[in-house]
Amino acid sequence: MDRRTATAARWGLAVALALIAAAMLVPFLAGWSVRVDFPPLHAYWSPRLGPGTIPAVILAVLAVRFAIDLAVRLPWWALLVVSIGASAAWMVSLALVDGIDGLGAILEKTSEYLGTARSVTDVPAMLQEYISRIPLDSADHWPIHLAGHPPGAVLVFIGLVDLGLDTGVPAGLAIIAIAATTPAAVLIALRRLRAEDAARRAAPFLVFGSAAIWMAVSADAMFGAVAAWGLCCLAIAATASRILPLIAWGAAAGLLLGYCVMLSYGLPLLGVLAVGVLVAARRWQPVIPAVVAASAVVLAFAAAGFAWWDAYPVLVERYYAGIASDRPYTYWVWADLAALAISAGPLVGAAIGAGIARIRVTVRGRFPDRAVVILVLAASLTILLATLSGMSKAEVERIWLPFVPWLLIGTALLPERWRRGGLVLQVVFALVVQHLVHPPW
Repeated sequence: MDRRTATAARWGLAVALALIAAAMLVPFLAGWSVRVDFPPLHAYWSPRLGPGTIPAVILAVLAVRFAIDLAVRLPWWALLVVSIGASAAWMVSLALVDGIDGLGAILEKTSEYLGTARSVTDVPAMLQEYISRIPLDSADHWPIHLAGHPPGAVLVFIGLVDLGLDTGVPAGLAIIAIAATTPAAVLIALRRLRAEDAARRAAPFLVFGSAAIWMAVSADAMFGAVAAWGLCCLAIAATASRILPLIAWGAAAGLLLGYCVMLSYGLPLLGVLAVGVLVAARRWQPVIPAVVAASAVVLAFAAAGFAWWDAYPVLVERYYAGIASDRPYTYWVWADLAALAISAGPLVGAAIGAGIARIRVTVRGRFPDRAVVILVLAASLTILLATLSGMSKAEVERIWLPFVPWLLIGTALLPERWRRGGLVLQVVFALVVQHLVHPPW
């Protein structure tokens, strides 16, 4: 790592830690009411130990001792399998700090999707009336998470109910199983973009970190997996050598990314990352099948009764009719970044800093990890747009989970000494956060 990159990484880490400290202290010192219990997290102070403590500590020790070396040495197929298994084990162990309830009690809350999914008997009717039930003053308004998301999210849970996964723990384990595939999708995308060595260096940080605290209990982790596989399909399309695979994989990417638009109102921002993938691949032809397929998804929902463009203005009114109107923008526009640094782990600051420092050599086109830099910068721009929008005031520790892996791949730009120390920081930070605060997700 050259001196410029080293300096940028140090500054990035320092900024991340300073943001976390400031976001915790400023509301207390200034007497601000920012409308969360443990700023900048929507969480409660709750020091505790639990059944998952010992397994989580054991996994953390194993990760620190072996993960970086194994990521470099394992056969590619084995790396993908291990990344999925280790990710699932890490999420489960952290969730079990709260006992078996940590795997599913949150999904049983009335604000979540599962209860509504069990009650839906007519999906077409639900789609027809979906927008009319978003406003807080409507006669039978949706619970907060349904009101705050398009119907694609609850449709996933309706599918889980139909499969017999209709209670908290089975549904929670299903979400964990889906979320655990996210690192594999990111690794495959990087390999297709000629960055396999970087993928291997970043792999431990895609698996082990504090993001798993929220991934194990949040539907947003499922959104992130769908997004990751959509971008992965786009990378495959953009690097295909023949036209038919390009069209097929481009269409698959469009279907997944189009469905992301139906999962969360914030996920159209994935378009920035999609452009990043195409820039990294230096190929634009997949745009056509991807856009056609994504448009087909959105238009199919519109034909069924849910037009995204009609719903979004109603959603904005509902958002500001609730607690968001009491959360000061002047705090959250930067405190959101502190929440991200907690969710992704403080090393995300060094990863972003290293990416920014490599812009010049990336523009010249001779840098071997060019794709990593482009995707880190695209993810950073996505975060910047999200926080400036004012539609992400708090709770981003889960809402921004789909963007976190694309920031953490920047760890591949750090030298081995940084990565070894950084992995210790990431897992210890995750253990401390999980054992001291309790998020209501």
